[in-house]
Amino acid sequence: MIIFRSDAAADIMMFDDVAKRMMAIMGKEYAPRGIITVEQLPEAIARLKAAIAEDRARHAGEYDTPETEETPGGGQRAYVGLAQRAVPLMELLEYSLKDEKPVLWGV
Repeated sequence: MIIFRSDAAADIMMFDDVAKRMMAIMGKEYAPRGIITVEQLPEAIARLKAAIAEDRARHAGEYDTPETEETPGGGQRAYVGLAQRAVPLMELLEYSLKDEKPVLWGV
């Protein structure tokens, strides 16, 4: 479990595999602990917004979404689309930019 924290908004918790995907989208390398500086926030937000728009466009008009998805360990969990996963993190980044606060992550 990875927790994204900022003094500007509530914490966002994500499973490791989901957090790694969000970090890759934002252009950050995965590490157990890290930071998105105030200067890096605009680019991270833009990259997340672009990924969300691309995902929504790719799945536009689809009525049947999978009920489950495979976990890295081979188990099953409820399917959650990229937008559902990324929007809360994007909002945290936006609040942080507005308040000029960095976003930290860690275990």
